[in-house]
Amino acid sequence: MKLTWKTCIRAGVTVVAVYLACTYWKALTHAVGVALSAASPLIIGAVIAYVANILMSFYEAHFFVKSKKPIVKKLRRPACMALAFLTAVVAIVWLLTTVLPELARCVEMIVAALPGAISKAYAWLDERFQLGEFLAEMNLSLPGADFDWKAAITSAVSFVLTGVGGAAKAAVTAVSSVFSTVVTMFLAVVFAVYLLAGKENLAARFTRLMRTYLGEKVTTRTLYILRVLDDSFHSFIVGQCTEALILGALCFIGMMIFGFSNALTISVMVGFTALIPIAGAYIAAVAGAFMLFVESPLSALLFLLFLVVLQQIEGNLIFPRVVGESIGLPGVWVLAAVTVGGGVMGIPGMLIGVPLASAAYRLIDRDLRAKEMGKSLFDMPHEVRRKNVLFK
Repeated sequence: MKLTWKTCIRAGVTVVAVYLACTYWKALTHAVGVALSAASPLIIGAVIAYVANILMSFYEAHFFVKSKKPIVKKLRRPACMALAFLTAVVAIVWLLTTVLPELARCVEMIVAALPGAISKAYAWLDERFQLGEFLAEMNLSLPGADFDWKAAITSAVSFVLTGVGGAAKAAVTAVSSVFSTVVTMFLAVVFAVYLLAGKENLAARFTRLMRTYLGEKVTTRTLYILRVLDDSFHSFIVGQCTEALILGALCFIGMMIFGFSNALTISVMVGFTALIPIAGAYIAAVAGAFMLFVESPLSALLFLLFLVVLQQIEGNLIFPRVVGESIGLPGVWVLAAVTVGGGVMGIPGMLIGVPLASAAYRLIDRDLRAKEMGKSLFDMPHEVRRKNVLFK
């Protein structure tokens, strides 16, 4: 390999950049944090645009596809975009107006039943393990059945609010936070609309910009990787949403058949948490069983058995036929992606960790096959995995 001035300059710039980054690491991280905070409406808008584009593309592919009228072609994009946002708004409003009141009612019911439940648990433990004698030796006691739990909870909430710095300060902070969130979301939605309205022109300009300043080779490789990432995220979003709808609907039907209470609330919660790979099933099981346990411990146990059977049926019979191999990632790597992503970024990390791991897995797999055939990764054809029947 011959050394050229261009290679030496690149190596020198890289060494200097790494040295400066290590020397001024705190200042660099602060600057990056400020930049990300300032660009948060644009980042959120790009995420909204990507998700809304899935619905918009679906509507565009099914409504007035064969029409050659100029007015129809001109209005198809705005109409489908509005329909995509309307679908999301309706789903969110329905979730807030239907599920939240039920959750509030369940919390009130839990608070009301808590004294009796503690008394029963105390009596059961005292009968079998002499809990009363142990607590007496430790000079401890449990609250009795006449303990005012509502007053205690109200007092605790009041203490937290006043301890932070006063109710007025907390109110001002809350209003400021809400106003900032509203402004951020408004700017994000406006940016998403601009992205969706001219997505083809933006993609063409982005490609032209890359070819001009980065060269054909870098552009080709970058676009190849971006296509794999897009396919992984698209397949994951569609697959998880489809699975969530199916699982929530089947859970509601089954709970109505077997006579479980809070069928709608628990079913929506089961479907919503199904968006989180692996961990979502456990969250829904624990939350649903706890809601039913207040009314009847037997109902909670039967619900857990019902949910286990339902998830086995849905995962082994329905999901492979309706959704297909949406992400193409072995189960052990899904678990690893959820664990690492959740540890780094919490629930958002669980959601983006799986498609990122899927894209990396597919790129490595293709690179191995390319090396075995004596080719380059970027000489391999791009394989699309969008095999679900709802959104192609």
